[in-house]
Amino acid sequence: MKTIKLAPVLLIMVFFMDVNTSKATQTTGATHIAYTVTFPEAQAHYADIEMNISGLHQNGLDLKMPVWTPGSYLVREFAKNIESFNVSANGKTLASPKTSKNCWHVNTAGLSAINVKYRVYCFEISVRTSFVDASHGFLSTTGIFIYPDKMLHLPSTVHIVPYKGWTKVSTSLDMVNNDPFTRYSPNFDILFDSPIEIGNQDVFGFDAAGVKYEVCMVGGGNYDKERLKTDMAKIVETETNVFGENPNKHYVFIVHNYLRGGGGLEHLSSTTLGASRDSYATESGYRNFLGLVAHEHFHLWNVKRLRPFVLGPFDYDKENYTTDLWIAEGFTAYYQNRVLRHANLVTPDIFLTTVAAEMSVMENQPGAKIQPLAEASYDAWIKAYRPNENSINSTISYYDKGAEVATLLDLEIINDSKGKYCLNDVMKYMYNTYYKGKKRGYKDIEFKHGLEKFAGKNLDDFYAKYVTGLAPIDYNHYLGYAGYKVTDELVSTNDPTLGITFAANNPKKIISSVLRGSAAWIDGINVNDELTAVDGAPVTDAATILNGKKPGDKITVTVLRDGLPLTLPVTLLRNNKVNFKVEALPNPTPQQLVVQKKWLGL
Repeated sequence: MKTIKLAPVLLIMVFFMDVNTSKATQTTGATHIAYTVTFPEAQAHYADIEMNISGLHQNGLDLKMPVWTPGSYLVREFAKNIESFNVSANGKTLASPKTSKNCWHVNTAGLSAINVKYRVYCFEISVRTSFVDASHGFLSTTGIFIYPDKMLHLPSTVHIVPYKGWTKVSTSLDMVNNDPFTRYSPNFDILFDSPIEIGNQDVFGFDAAGVKYEVCMVGGGNYDKERLKTDMAKIVETETNVFGENPNKHYVFIVHNYLRGGGGLEHLSSTTLGASRDSYATESGYRNFLGLVAHEHFHLWNVKRLRPFVLGPFDYDKENYTTDLWIAEGFTAYYQNRVLRHANLVTPDIFLTTVAAEMSVMENQPGAKIQPLAEASYDAWIKAYRPNENSINSTISYYDKGAEVATLLDLEIINDSKGKYCLNDVMKYMYNTYYKGKKRGYKDIEFKHGLEKFAGKNLDDFYAKYVTGLAPIDYNHYLGYAGYKVTDELVSTNDPTLGITFAANNPKKIISSVLRGSAAWIDGINVNDELTAVDGAPVTDAATILNGKKPGDKITVTVLRDGLPLTLPVTLLRNNKVNFKVEALPNPTPQQLVVQKKWLGL
C-alpha cells in the first residue's frame, strides 16, 4: 500500500469516529480487501484504483461493478467508465475475461491473494456520479469500487493518495488509526452508501440531536456559515423529533456549489447536495436550499432505515422494484416543507403557498390522469429517470403526487384522531416496528395498516382512489379539515393556447412538448417541428403569437418538419392550466382550529 507524507500545515476538520488498528485488521486466514485510490491524471478526470484481496481459498472469483446506485432508480452501467482492467498475482498477469457487462472472472486456484488495478473515468456532474478534475475529486462509490461477488458482507479499507494540493477528505466512513486519508467500511453496503469528497473544500460543523454534523462546501458560494449552522441544526432537531432518535454518531453534508445546481442523493450517514453558489443570499434561494437539506436528511430515516421491503439488502446487478417510492420519496417531499414550517424556518403563509404551488404543478401535468401513483413508483426504472418528450402526458412524479397524498393522509389522521395523532406517529411507529423491531423493510400492506392504525379506519377506498387509481383529488375535502379551501386564480380566464412549449436557449422556435388534449395535440403539431408562421405572419416572439385571438378561433400554423414546410389548420382551445391558492374558510370550527394548529405547528 502506498502512503503519502502530509505537509505540517495540512488543515483537517475531524468529525469522524476513529477505527483502531485491531478493528481494521482482519482475523488471520480471513479474506482481506484493501483499496488504494490515486489521481495521477486528475486533470484528465481519472481515478486509479488498486484493489488487494488476500486470504482467498476458492478456485475462482467473480469481480463485479454495481450497475446502479441506491436512491437513484436507473441502471447506469458504471462499468462503462472502467479502463485498463488488470489482475495479477505473484508478479504475473492473470487472465480476467469479462463474463457479463459488469463482471470479470479470475481463476484463483492455488492463489491466496490477487492484485487488481483499473482506472475509472470520472466526468459526470451529478449527485450520483463521480467527478474528478484538478480542483477536487468526488467519488460516488458505487461507480468506483469493484467488489468480489458473494462477499458483500466483508469489510474493507480505502486509502486515498490525494492529487497535488488536495488537503482534506470528507466522508462518513470511519478513519483508521486517526488517518483521515485511510477509511474503514464494515461491509460493501456501507461502502457503497458513503460518498467521498477529496480536495480543499470549506468544512464547518455543528452539533444537533446528540450528533456531530460536518458540512463540506465545494465550489465556493455566498453562504453564511453561522446562519446555516443554526438553521440546519433546527432541521435536524425537528426531524429527529419525528422519529424519537437520531441513529447516527456523525453525519456529513457534501454540498457541490455550481453556477446552476440542484438535486440531492441520500445516504445512510451522509448526503450529497447540488446547489447554485450565488443563491444563498436571496430568501427564496436560501429557503430552497434548506428544503433540499430537510429532504435529504429526512431520508436517513425514511428509505435508508425505514424502507420498502425490497430496498435492502440490495441487488447491485439489476433493478430492485417497489410500488412504494411514493412513500419513500413522496412522503419525504412533503416533510421537507412540513419540517421547515415546524422548525419555524418558514411562515404558515409561505408553507400554504408552497402547498398550493405543488398542487398546481401536479394538476397541470396530463400524465396525472394516465399513470397511477403505485405504477409510477414501480416504473421509475424505465420511465421516471428516462423521460422523453411525451412523459408529461403519460406519467406522474411519485415525488409530486406522493407529497399530495401525504398531505391528505396527515390531515385525515389529525382530523380523525381529533388532534391526538398525525403522520409523525405513523412514521415513528413504522420505524420502531420494522427497522428496529423486525429488522427488515415493510411490505405495501404493512404500511397501509400503519396508516390505518392512526387514522382509526380502513383506507381501502383512499388507496383505490389515490394510490392504485386515478380519481381526481378532492383537495377541499381534506383542506377543509383544517379550515382551508383551495381556489383556482385562473378559473375565470378565457385565454387561448396551442398547448406547446419551446426548446430553451434556441433562437429557432423548436417545439419540445405538445400537451395531451391541446389544440396542437388534436390538430397534429408535433414535437421537433419548427414554428415559423401563424396566419402567414412570421413568428419572431413566441409570447405574442396568439395576441388578439380567443378560444374557438381557427388559425393556420406553418412549421418546418424535417426541413419541409407544412401548414396546418388549428382550432384554438382555452388554456386549462390551474394556479391554486389556499385560503382560510370563514368562521372555522373548534375542530378545524385543532387540526390547523397541529398541521401547521402553531
